Amino acid sequence: MSIASRRPALLAPLAALPLILTGCTSASGADDGTVDVMASFYPLQVVAEQVGGDRVSVSSLTPPGAEPHDVELSPAQVAHIGGADLVVTLSGFQPAVDDALAETAPEHVVDAADGTTLLPAEHAHEDETAEEHDEHEDLDPHFWLDPTRMPSVVDAVAATLTEIDPEGADTFAANAAALTQRFQDLDAQYAAGLNQCAVRTFVTSHEAFGYLADRYDLEQVGISGIDPEAEPSPARLAAVEAIVRDEDVSTIFFESLVSPKVAETLAADLGISTAVLDPIEGLADPDADYFSIATANLEVLRVALSCS
Repeated sequence: MSIASRRPALLAPLAALPLILTGCTSASGADDGTVDVMASFYPLQVVAEQVGGDRVSVSSLTPPGAEPHDVELSPAQVAHIGGADLVVTLSGFQPAVDDALAETAPEHVVDAADGTTLLPAEHAHEDETAEEHDEHEDLDPHFWLDPTRMPSVVDAVAATLTEIDPEGADTFAANAAALTQRFQDLDAQYAAGLNQCAVRTFVTSHEAFGYLADRYDLEQVGISGIDPEAEPSPARLAAVEAIVRDEDVSTIFFESLVSPKVAETLAADLGISTAVLDPIEGLADPDADYFSIATANLEVLRVALSCS
C-alpha cells in the first residue's frame, strides 16, 4: 500500500467524543485505569510513552528487534487495536496496520503522516523496470530521522490524550514541552556536528536516511531503495562503486535489523570500512533508546564524513 494513497486520518473531532466527565481520573478501558495506547512501531511508541507518562499504558504492534516494514498482526492484536483508547500510526508504512485500522475503526487515531510533508522516495535507479518501480513506496516514511519533524506528532498525541483524559491535560502539556525540547536539542547537536565535514556523501544499505540528509545538507546514496529487503542489481552496485571512488567515501553503513551481507561484500571489494547506522525503527538493544541511538548515529557519521 502506497503512502501516497493513504486513507484520510481517522482522528475523531472533539464534538464527536461521547465523554461524560464524572470525576474519574481516566476515560480508559485499561485494567489499571490508565489510557490504553497502541503504537504501530518504535519511534511512535517513544512519543506516546514520553507524552503520556504514568497516565498511559503503551504497547507496540512491532515486537522489539523486529523489522517493522512488513509486520504481520495476530487476531489478538487486531482486536486490541479496535479496543484501544488511542492508536498512533503512520499510514502507508505498515499495510497490516492500515488494514486493521480500516477493519476495526478505533475512535481515536493519530496518523503521524498528517503532521509532516513526506518526501519522495529516492528510487530513481536507471536499471529499474516499470514493474519493479511499482513495488516501491511513492513516499519515504522515515520522517522520524529528522528530529524537527517529531514535535508535530508530540503535539497531536498530547491533544488527543487530553480529549480522552482531560484531567491529565497539564501532565500531557508539560511532558510534550519537555519532549519537544529534547528533539530541538538533538537537532542543534546534529547541525553543529555535521556543519564542517570534509565529505558530505554517505552510503547506506538502503535509503532510510533521506530526511536526515535533507535536514543537514548531506547526500545519501542507497545500495537498495526504500525496501530494505530489495536486492540491488549489478548496474546499481556498479553505480555505487563509482560514487564511493569519486566522492572519497570511506565507510558503507548497514543496519542492525537487516542483513549486512551486501554492504559488507561491497565494502570488502572496495577496501573500505563498514559501520552501523541505525534507522531507529526498532530496538535491537534493550538498554538503548531513540536519543542514545541518534547520538550514536551522529558520532559514526562524523567519523565517516571526517567532520571537525
